[in-house]
Amino acid sequence: MAKDSAVELEVGERTVRVSSPDRVYFPARGETKLDLVRYYLSVGDGIVRALRERPCMMHRFPTGVSGEKVHQKRVPGGAPPWLETVRVDFPSGRSADELCVTEPAAVAWAVQMSTVEFHPWNSRRSDTERPDEWRIDLDPMPECGFDKVRRAAHLVHEVLDELGAVGWPKTSGGDGLHVYVRIEPRWGFAEVRRAALAFAREVERRAPKDITTTWWRKDRDPTTLFVDYNQNARDHTIASAYSVRGVPEATVSTPITWAEVDDVEPRECTIATVPARFAELGDLHEGIDDAVYSLDTLLEWADRDGLD
Repeated sequence: MAKDSAVELEVGERTVRVSSPDRVYFPARGETKLDLVRYYLSVGDGIVRALRERPCMMHRFPTGVSGEKVHQKRVPGGAPPWLETVRVDFPSGRSADELCVTEPAAVAWAVQMSTVEFHPWNSRRSDTERPDEWRIDLDPMPECGFDKVRRAAHLVHEVLDELGAVGWPKTSGGDGLHVYVRIEPRWGFAEVRRAALAFAREVERRAPKDITTTWWRKDRDPTTLFVDYNQNARDHTIASAYSVRGVPEATVSTPITWAEVDDVEPRECTIATVPARFAELGDLHEGIDDAVYSLDTLLEWADRDGLD
């Protein structure tokens, strides 16, 4: 295939043109831009569910993941007329028309634009100021082994069960784990963050030697795991379920079951392995929109603990 050749893919009712399909994006195994498009189409139902109706920042790597990374909020001019967007406003007074995925073709188009990672907001375009997703980010410090991440995940599961909330775990695509909880879109970002902090403090209380909520990185023990509650602040985003990460091995932020927490090896979840897993298991987050939780109890905890 010539370097400047292109292919056209039929994605649902759309035709998506992929230029430079043989450009190597992931040097560890040699996967190309076209391989990346095909990966996303293989998990189409899952990635669309994870992104649907959400403002989405695109992390682009125009020459592959060994090159420059571009954080792109605005959909560029020249996008196809069928591509959907959502306008979001920023404290600076500026605004951006961000990608709003509603179908697999939009994901394929974004990859054509060199997007590797998809970072959606935790709110939807029907009301961008009221999140419907609470995100629990288990972020290990440099000397924190994955065994502590596993133990922290079990504590998260324990506290969620006590609250009557359903958590949906996934690998981060890096060294940590994420857990998502659908919530009623009744509160703004500040209140969702307060609730997330109250939850994180409760998890910390159950394993204070291993888990921290200390905000400043320089003040944390390098062997601890940080529960990053600030991922629920406005305009903070993390890689979605099924998002590939911008690393040479093309790891994937992969939904898992709670029963898999003790055995999952995140580095083995890649664009080379996740399609077969998806074909066998389907989308493990398929029921997420049916398990909606109220933050009332967590906000009571936040009031009790005097949290801002």
